[in-house]
Order: sequence, then structure tokens, then C-alpha cells
Amino acid sequence: MSNSNSQADNRSSSSGPEMHQADLDNLIKKFDNESNFRDLKGILKTLVTITCVVLSVFHIYTAGFGLLNEITHRNVHMAFIMGLLFIVFPRRQPKHLKINVVLSLAYGAFYLLVAHQLAQALASDIPVWWTWMIYGFAVFMALSALPVAAMGSRNKPSWLDWPLVLAGAGFSAYLVIFFKEIFIINIGFPKAFDYLMGGMAVMLVVEGARRTMGESLSIIGVLALLYAMFGPSLPGVMAHRGYDIIRLVEHLYLGTEGIYGIAIGVVATYVFHFVLFGVLAQASGLGQLFIELATLVAGRYSGGPAKVSVVSSGFFGMISGSPVANTVTTGAFTIPMMKKYGFSGRFAAATEAASSCGGQITPPIMGASAFVMAEMLGVPYSELILIAIIPAAFHYLATLCMVHFEARRLDLKGMPEEQIPRLGAVLSKHWHQVIPLVVMVTLLLMQFTPFLAAFWGIILTIVCSYLPLLLRPLGFTKLDHESALTPRRLIDGLEEGAKQSIAITAACACVGFLLGVTTLTGLGFKFSGAIVGLATDFGSTLAVVIPFDLLTEDSLTLFIALILVALACILMGAGIPTTPTYIILAAIVAPALDDFGIALLASHFFIFYYGVLADVTPPVALAAYAGAGISGSDPMKTGVTAFRLSMGKALVPLMFIYAPSLLFLNFTWFEFSLAMISGILCIVALSAAYIGFFSAPISKVEKTILSLAGLSLVGNNPWLILVSGAVVLVILGRNYRAGHSQPVAHAA
Repeated sequence: MSNSNSQADNRSSSSGPEMHQADLDNLIKKFDNESNFRDLKGILKTLVTITCVVLSVFHIYTAGFGLLNEITHRNVHMAFIMGLLFIVFPRRQPKHLKINVVLSLAYGAFYLLVAHQLAQALASDIPVWWTWMIYGFAVFMALSALPVAAMGSRNKPSWLDWPLVLAGAGFSAYLVIFFKEIFIINIGFPKAFDYLMGGMAVMLVVEGARRTMGESLSIIGVLALLYAMFGPSLPGVMAHRGYDIIRLVEHLYLGTEGIYGIAIGVVATYVFHFVLFGVLAQASGLGQLFIELATLVAGRYSGGPAKVSVVSSGFFGMISGSPVANTVTTGAFTIPMMKKYGFSGRFAAATEAASSCGGQITPPIMGASAFVMAEMLGVPYSELILIAIIPAAFHYLATLCMVHFEARRLDLKGMPEEQIPRLGAVLSKHWHQVIPLVVMVTLLLMQFTPFLAAFWGIILTIVCSYLPLLLRPLGFTKLDHESALTPRRLIDGLEEGAKQSIAITAACACVGFLLGVTTLTGLGFKFSGAIVGLATDFGSTLAVVIPFDLLTEDSLTLFIALILVALACILMGAGIPTTPTYIILAAIVAPALDDFGIALLASHFFIFYYGVLADVTPPVALAAYAGAGISGSDPMKTGVTAFRLSMGKALVPLMFIYAPSLLFLNFTWFEFSLAMISGILCIVALSAAYIGFFSAPISKVEKTILSLAGLSLVGNNPWLILVSGAVVLVILGRNYRAGHSQPVAHAA
């Protein structure tokens, strides 16, 4: 990043007036599909509010006093969510009309295909009018997929939405109402109407994922189903015996390996509660506490506002897992301040985006993906959040290093002392808001169930919000008296928590198609076999080319396999939220790493990290684009900068593959210490090389050497680490002496 570019960016993005809350809400809706809610009015808004509150209260009650049986609990959750989905989320508006028309026609053809196969398979068991009903529903679904604005407005459900509301709630309610007949009396012998409801469920889940998440995830779900249907027609190793629609519906709708599989189970029993806790905690003022603590910790140092952004985003990550929402929430405060103190708009937005994406890898909540990982691996969640501490610390260290070097390069100062809050004043005002978080984390570490820990976190958040009012007569006048969750604010929080869970539920239901198809067809093993074969071929070729046997064929093959898997993770995560991305990758990509003897926990953390990285990887870097919307910088350039600032998140997975001790696997103090030292040196070296500054400007030759030596530190060869570390220390040592022996010409 040259000085001239930085100065030009500064001039083009000078700090303007702060954005209003309505503008911030619009930014979230624009870049975060999960929060793209309708602005409902009147009776309809009241109806949605009541439904959301009932759903939230249901989950709070069952978390504290006992869950329903597995199938019923998941179906009750799905009935509420799918009913709300088609009211709360608008029909997708066409951006590129021709492309949208083609896609909509493709969806319509798929719905008609499902209806036709059902009608043909059940022809002898159902009356003729049922057949017409199947085709009629498919035609209706095809119509609802068309991008015709006249069929409905942005903030008001159309005549097409209401049948979808009833059908969406109905296919899950049907399994609840007739639970005994379907799962006890007639288990293994479904009736024709069961299959009809299952076919309807398949269509509605696809359309629900499309409406909440966009095209990417729903297309993956459709392709998975088509792969299962037309297996015998496929070429080579991808071919399989094939499954008709009857077998698919029975597997995906009437079992627990499809729509109602592990993903929906985790959302209904864990994720919902922590999303609700995060919403209520922020409503009670915990977010303001995080910003004040971050300012206290980092504000006074060089480039203080940017470091406040990194630290506050780390704090926010403890209670929220949405990168876009985190970027907008903290960025509304930090991005204008960073620009005011001399950072370019592009760098400010990229810093906030890179930091906010760390929320999904930051304990104790880490977003929904960590709960799914715990369930899939059978590892207690309390262990996962301890294992995740060091990798998350590496990510924030990398971002802080680059922020620090950029601030030194620009000769930026910290925030004035009068703007730095005092620790005593912060604690005396906000101590009551920390109690729920501390109790919740303590319960998790004591290995209580996550939903019980979340239950007490929610209850204590509500109770503790009233402590300032209750303690005021006793002289506690410094407490934040605006933190009370009044009935109106509590209802708003319960409603928002339920709404925030709609999209992730719809996504997980659609991902259930891929999981179900994978168990039927062995798709994961086919995909992993292709990766292993490709990596082996490349590894054997490179082993011949590389001189002096510096690297063995096995080590080259593993490295290439890791790169291929990382690329697959980033591509798969483009435009898809982290949780469904992780589930997909765990099903079809993670088995490839198992073939190399990598521990299951390490391979799942690897794909998890690279799935998160997709949020700041152009061309679909949604968190970076949201930050660019606040800063006024170029979205694509901001995405590229955010990706570079997320270097730590890109390197850490490689570190713990080669040194599992970082995840406390096969732990030895030697490997752990070596990995920590080499990891820190690697991050510092690459950060300095990227910024082009340490204590003084770094030449192009030194940048190249630092980059190569830094990357060589990612591995498990002690001699290579020793040599590379020595090279890094020599270059940085010379630069340090140069910076302290003569005045440095900083950028203006």
C-alpha cells in the first residue's frame, strides 16, 4: 500500500456525518440476507410479534424445564419458523431480470418434477383429484418463484404468500398432530398422504432457503436432490444406484437425517437460545460496555480508534456470531472515528470487517457453527470453547499487528486522554451487565448443557437489567439506569431473537437435503477421493521437480490437499452463512483430510475457519461491503484489504494442522512452545511485509524475503522454523535499528 494511494483514499473518503440508525438498518438488510425483514405495520405486525414472543417463550421454558421429545421439539420449532418465514421475509426482488427469470423457471421445473414423480409413484394409491392437487401446488410454487414485482410489495405479503404461510407451518404441524400414527403405530409403513406432505415440504424448504439466503444455498439443495434422483445417468465415479422420490421423501421428511436432522436439532435446542441471549444482552447495554472497555484498553495507543475496533469486535464476538451485524453495530462508532484520526476509509472499513468476522471464532459463543460442530463430533461444548481460545487470539494478534504498523507508518497518534474512560467509572456504571455473561460461561465450563446455561443467561439478563432501579435507593446512583428491559423493550427483544433465527433455521433445513443425500449415496467419500487423488498426483510431480529432497512427497501431498480443501471452503462459503457452509463442508470435504491421518477435531476446525474467511473474501465479501457502506470506500478494494487483514484466520488453520498441540491434541510442551513462537513470528513478519513498515519503511526485497520466511514458519520442521525465524529476526532487527537511529519520513 503506497503512501500516494493511502493519501488519495483519505481525500476521497473524508469523514462525513455519522449515519442514522435507519441507514445502518438498511445496510444490514442490504448485505445480510438473514436480517432482510419486512417492515410490517398494523394488525399483521401485532400478529408476527405475538407469534415470535410465543416461540421465544417456548424455547426459554423448554431450556429451563425440559425439552420435548426430539422429533416433536424440532417439528414445533419448524412449524413456527416456516410459518413466520413467508410473512417476515419479502419475495426476492430481481436485480438482473433475465438471470432471475431463468433461475425462477428452473425452480418451477424442479417443483413440477417433484410433483410429477410423486403423482406417478402414488397413482395407484390416491384418487385422481389428489393428483391434480399435487400438480396444482407445484404450479403455485412455480408462480411464487417468478420475480414479478406486481405479485407483492417489499413490506406487505401478497396473495401468494398466505398459502405458503399455511403450508409452511402445516407440513411440520402435521408430524406433531399425527406423531403417534406416523412414528409409533405405522412406523416404517407411511401412508400416501405422508408422502404428499413430504413432497410439499421439499418444495417449501427450497423456496424458504431461496427467500432468506439467496440463490446459492437453494441451488445446492436442488442439485443434491437431482444428484440422488439421477445417479444411474451420471458418469464415472459420481454414478450410483439412484433413488426415487418416494425413498427420498421418506428419508428426508419422515426421518432425522434430512430436514429434521442434526442441523435443525442444534438450532432448535442450542442456537436459538444463544441468539436470543445476544439480542437481549445488547438491548440491556452490554454493547456499550464492550466499546468503553475496548477504548480503555486500546484507545490511547498509536492508531487507537482502529485498535478499539479490533478489541470491541472481539468483545462483541463473545455474544454474537453475525459478521455483517457486528460490522455495522461497532463500525457505526469506530469507522468514522478511524477516518477522523487519519486512517483511509478503505482501511477503516476493512479493519472493522476483518475484526467482526473474528466473532464467529471467538469463545464463548462463536456463532451457531460451534454448536453444530460439538454435536457432530460428540465433543462437549465446554471443551470446544477452551480449544478455540488460542486460534482466536492469533487472528486478533494478526489484525492488531497490521493496524499498529499502519498507524506507525502514517505517524498516527492515540485518542486524547480526556476521551479515554476510567476503569472505575466503567465498572461502577456497568458491572451488573456482566453478571449474566459470567454466569453463563461458568455454567458452560462446568459442563452444564448449553441450553441450560443460555436459559440462566437470558433470565439473569432480564433480572439484572432492573438492578439499577432496585439499588438506586441504596445509593448505587452511578449504575446505567437506562439498561432496564421494560416490557416494551423485552417484547422487542423476544421478537428480534425469533426473527434472527428464521434464516438460519431455513438454511439448516435446506442443508439437510445435502446431508441426507450424502448418507444415501456416499457423496462425501466420492468428493474426498477426488481431492486425495488430485493432491497425490500433484505431490508426486512436485517431488520430482523440487531439488535436494527439501520436501518429501508425503508432505507435498498433504500441503496440496490442504490448499485444495481451503479453496473449496472459501468458494463454498461465498454468499452462504457460516453455519450451513460448515455443515456442507463437514459432510463432503472433511473426509478428505481424514485420509491423511489428521485428527477429526483439527480437520473440522480447519474447514470451519476457512468457511468463516469467505465473509471477507471477494467477490462476495459481505462484511467488507457493509463496512464500505459506512466508510464510503470502494467495496471491492475494501474486500481485498479485509482479506489481507484476515491473514491470521487464513494461516491459523495450517498452524494447528501441522502442530495439533495448539488445539491441545497430542499435546507436548515442545511442539506447543515451538508452534506459539513460530506462529507469532510468522504473523509479525507477514504483517510488516504487507504494510511495508515495522520501525522504518521496508524495501521490496525485504518484503519478499519476509513473506517467504514468514510462510516457512508455518510447519512442523524444527530446522526450517529455526532458519526462517533467524531470517525474520535479522530483517526486523535491522529495520528496528534503522527506525531508531534516524528520523523516519512518515506518510502525511
